[in-house]
Amino acid sequence: MKGRYPFSVYKPKIRTNYYVAFKNPDTGRFMPGISTRKATEAEAIETALEWLREGIPQKDSRINLKQYSLLDTVKQADLSKAEAEIIVKELQRRGYLRSYVLAGTKQDIDFTGYLLNFWDYEQSPYVQEKLRKNHGIHRRYVFEQLGIVKRYWIPYFQDKLLGEITRQDIESFISYFDRPSSLNGGICLPQSAKRKNIIIRAGTIPLAWAFQKEYIEKDVTTGIVWFSGKGAERQILSPELTKAIFSLEWGDKRAKLANMLAMVTGLRAGEIQGLRVQDLGDECLYIRHSWNAIDGLKTTKTNENRIVQIPFKSIMYELVELAKTNPYGEGIEGYIFYASIPNKPIEASIFRDALRDALVKTGMSEEAAKQYTFHGWRHYFTSYMRPRVDKKVLQKQTGHKTLAMLEHYAGHEIEGEKEQLRLAQVEAFGELVEAL
Repeated sequence: MKGRYPFSVYKPKIRTNYYVAFKNPDTGRFMPGISTRKATEAEAIETALEWLREGIPQKDSRINLKQYSLLDTVKQADLSKAEAEIIVKELQRRGYLRSYVLAGTKQDIDFTGYLLNFWDYEQSPYVQEKLRKNHGIHRRYVFEQLGIVKRYWIPYFQDKLLGEITRQDIESFISYFDRPSSLNGGICLPQSAKRKNIIIRAGTIPLAWAFQKEYIEKDVTTGIVWFSGKGAERQILSPELTKAIFSLEWGDKRAKLANMLAMVTGLRAGEIQGLRVQDLGDECLYIRHSWNAIDGLKTTKTNENRIVQIPFKSIMYELVELAKTNPYGEGIEGYIFYASIPNKPIEASIFRDALRDALVKTGMSEEAAKQYTFHGWRHYFTSYMRPRVDKKVLQKQTGHKTLAMLEHYAGHEIEGEKEQLRLAQVEAFGELVEAL
């Protein structure tokens, strides 16, 4: 039945109910028929008129004729990818879409797969670019980031495409850290601001890089408000307690010497592990490498070599004597703090555990001893040296790079800095070392 209504009612030969085909007002073409579930023409017309008034039924809702016609136009259109992009861009401009991903584009990749590849040391184009341009990036750092995205980012974004990620998604992820663990699948979330920010950067670094390489159109990481707050106060020993622990017998002489060396130099654990016979100088150490279990022997944290002064003959003597006891015949390549197997130094955890054991021997509880770390010697050293020596000279000794002007001075030796350091070290630690 066609005529005065904007639809046609008809009954297919093999059907018992009447169908209605509405006319598309934009094209003038009748759209595919819909069953009215009515057995008579009159009932079918009545149903069609009701649908015009109240909306045409869809799976979970009703839409008016204009919307139904638009849907039909889109379904019937022979769109190219470029034309489809024009449509979705307009929808995004109007605020109906937060993001979109066209099939076959750079954005059309699984976000979790992208993260896993980004933090794969062997496969990552980001890592390879860093190495190609001589920017230091160590396996341990990449391995740690991979662990973070596996634990936190992937469970949260597991069904997303790279191009779907929006700034709102990132903000939602950040707010994830403020909820009780019971609401986060029982995942234990960090409490410190520093650790939260490390976790966030494990995902935002890949996203920012994707924008730089034009994988995505917007940098969804700009303007992020990071967590802030005072971190847990680092515990450093008093001079009296320091003297007490070094007056004790330690179970491992290598660990005792490593702790003493860290106390008077501020060296990092990995830098002490990486010391080899060839790094022994005349009252100094040549810091050329660091060690960790994943990278092995690698460049220092700052990718720069430095000379560390040791004005204490007793400590230099013990380092030389310890090197002589290396049983593996490795010559100048041999590690001073050697392990129980060749071509490897002692584990850094032994330094820390031995320190805590010594603290317990002085009467400290095991719980209290856990507040002290081997890295604390670095803070001990800088705390006692800072009032006694120019801060730029001190930074060259410790390898810190926290002053903006440090780069300006890095290539120039400050007059008398070697003697300045030695005098300050003797003043700060000489009495303690001589008493041991």
